[in-house]
Amino acid sequence: MKKYIIYICMGASLVSCSDFLTLQPEYQINELSFYKNAKDFETALTGTYAGLQGLHDASIVYLGDLTTDNAEIRWTSPTVAETELDEMNPTPANSFLNTVWTTCFATIARSNNILSRLDAVALTEAQKNQFRGEALFLRAYSYFYLVRLFGNVPIVEVAFRSPNEIMNFDMTRKPASEVYALIVKDLTEAASLLNGMQLASKSQASAGAARTLLGKVYLTTKQYDQAKSVLKEVIDQKTYSLNPNYKSLFSTGNDELQESIFEIKYLAGNVAEGNSFSSIFTPARFDMAIFPGNMQGSGRILPTRQMANAYESGDLRRTASIGDSVRLMTGKYEKELYGLKFVDFTTGIGGDGGVNFTALRYADVLLMYAEALNETGSTDEALTYLNMVRNRAGLQPLSGLPQSEIRLALEQERKVEFFLEGHRWFDLVRTGRLQTVMNKYFQDNGLKFTVANHEVLMPIPLREIDINPNLGQNPGY
Repeated sequence: MKKYIIYICMGASLVSCSDFLTLQPEYQINELSFYKNAKDFETALTGTYAGLQGLHDASIVYLGDLTTDNAEIRWTSPTVAETELDEMNPTPANSFLNTVWTTCFATIARSNNILSRLDAVALTEAQKNQFRGEALFLRAYSYFYLVRLFGNVPIVEVAFRSPNEIMNFDMTRKPASEVYALIVKDLTEAASLLNGMQLASKSQASAGAARTLLGKVYLTTKQYDQAKSVLKEVIDQKTYSLNPNYKSLFSTGNDELQESIFEIKYLAGNVAEGNSFSSIFTPARFDMAIFPGNMQGSGRILPTRQMANAYESGDLRRTASIGDSVRLMTGKYEKELYGLKFVDFTTGIGGDGGVNFTALRYADVLLMYAEALNETGSTDEALTYLNMVRNRAGLQPLSGLPQSEIRLALEQERKVEFFLEGHRWFDLVRTGRLQTVMNKYFQDNGLKFTVANHEVLMPIPLREIDINPNLGQNPGY
């Protein structure tokens, strides 16, 4: 039983051990002096959102892009965990999987703490609705990553107040269908609670963000009519629109853009608040001069040659997403493929990037809506929304395609639209195309790797099974 207490208290999953403290030193915050007013809940939510910085800074892009034909490692000393993902051969010891598991469950625990304390505090109805809506969104957001990556996972909707509560709680994994039901319930309620609220920042959950994520959930579970309905609500809000300049979405100063629905904020000048994209997306060269102080990149997630060639002629996204050469200290240029998105060219310190990560944006709404339309037989209308995204990219519209070809056109469009945004692996799994696409990619490039049937789910992290053996492991690992 000690294992359960350790499992929870280390923050690997489900609760903060501060809940068990009864002392109240003047210099510390604990539950006896906290969750007393609106400011306390705002502070708690800020801390809950903060966990998403680490989740998106590296792990989601590693799992969403490096595992696919989009990206590869090009440096001499990759870690074992990086190599596993590059070869699409993840093991239970993979550190990136462990980071996603622990971060998501920590976010769920913090959300549950907020939700469990709202009714006991004198707040206005509007304040309670906002705090509850944001916490429900964050819980659903975290569970959505967990269920797509790992399948069956524990469901926890309560905040624990004692070790006995933890020991008596059922920590076994629940069917993915039950996890999805919780996600849908949370997002539906969040959208209702947050409806009409004017929030200070797009780094906060909004009704639009909740509906966008709900549309993605319905699309993932192949409930196309429901996806079509909720995504149409987002479109009809007329709150969001495509940014005319695609490059501006991923460059310094990309705060609060019209296309952004939900974004993860990063702040340069404070390494604890910056991101590492400037390092991991650029070449591992000591002689390049593209950053102040000639900072070296690390070459951890770079575009494959296949990715670089995936863009149609004239696609404006190509030059905004991929660099073909780097300037050297000598003043000369040398050919190198590297990523440009989210790279902060004003920083000379690793981990200090100040470009925000846009987790949900309007182009995704349009392409998801097109997918839902196509899957429900409205092929001509599907092309209308697909072509909105193509038009922004400077490409000619598509027309007259049957349903099967629109599916492939959407796959291609999402590949080039969302490169380095952590979508590719999830898209290929959702459409049942992961093995077909990746095994062909490996074969075409003379690589002796394959994606086996069981690898459409990732393994449960070994560290979590060691702590809680009742979790069990996904088949095949």
